Amino acid sequence: MNYVSEGIFKQMMRDKFAASAFWVLVALYLAVFSATFISPYSKDYSDRQSAYAPPSKIYVVNENGKMCKPYTYNYVRSFDENTFKIKYSEDRSKKFAVKYFAKGYKYKLFGIIPCDRHFINVENGGKLYLLGTDINGRDNFSRLLFGGQISLTVGFLALFICFPIGLLYGGISGYFGGKTDFLMMRFAEAVMSIPSFYLLIILASILPAGMTSVQRFALIVAILAFIGWAGFARVIRGMVLSIKKQEYVSAAVASGASKMRIILKHILPQTMSYVIVAMTLSIPSYILSESGLSFLGLGIQQPDASWGNMLKEAQEFVNITSRPWLLMPGCLIFVAVLAFNVIGDTIRDVVDPKSKVR
Repeated sequence: MNYVSEGIFKQMMRDKFAASAFWVLVALYLAVFSATFISPYSKDYSDRQSAYAPPSKIYVVNENGKMCKPYTYNYVRSFDENTFKIKYSEDRSKKFAVKYFAKGYKYKLFGIIPCDRHFINVENGGKLYLLGTDINGRDNFSRLLFGGQISLTVGFLALFICFPIGLLYGGISGYFGGKTDFLMMRFAEAVMSIPSFYLLIILASILPAGMTSVQRFALIVAILAFIGWAGFARVIRGMVLSIKKQEYVSAAVASGASKMRIILKHILPQTMSYVIVAMTLSIPSYILSESGLSFLGLGIQQPDASWGNMLKEAQEFVNITSRPWLLMPGCLIFVAVLAFNVIGDTIRDVVDPKSKVR
């Protein structure tokens, strides 16, 4: 299996688009799992006096036109009586230096190492909003990083549950055949017939209001895994029906190997090329499902962040036109899903060159 995956990876990296998508995903995952180090504010930070503040401008050229160390200005909030809108303008009376690797709030890097250094910060008294703020005055840049931990993790966690189940279920069904195969496949088809997204909405809507976001997240992962294993098991079953006729399987049977050993050691490893492709192409659907639920208010709840519930604010037309920074979660969802699809398509072409569209 290691040789197969290593060979697929090397061939995938020869494709410029797939290699670019891979490094984009690497950058995204490194950023979100280093959120406490990169973000200038904690996930609980809020300043109601800075609601919908625009992105801070960082200056590297001073008033005399000379290069200088990065600095920014704080915003002053005011009310326009003519348009009845809140306005923000820069307070030019004082500069605030932008610092790198400076001290900030205390945290544990990767949940283990105590630390108080941050990649980017601003001197005391200053406010740095790289991507503006939301309606509650929370820094969008920091929340994007913390929200990505949920949105980019849900797919892998669901895969770790549903793919082992699908592999084993499909392997047993295809190898034993007969009535066992018939009953197991009818059950799988019954699960496949359940409309997945509507099931998620129904189950999420009847959850107790007192559930924490962690509990909701775990339940969403479990629901996605329950829905996703059946279709995968059917494909594995079809592959096993063909593989079990091979001579090396007959040799294993003649040597007295147990049926489960034959399935686990001799048959299922031959499906790994397909499994790698299927896993890569399945992750985007899980990301979209979680984002869709959170967008509808049935997934991760405020004040905890995910890209889905952050994007909810952008559904208002006035926010789209006057506060475009609120669309950043949607852009990141698009980039992540596109990158996974590009990698999945490339791996499929590597594994099965006949499927490649010329």
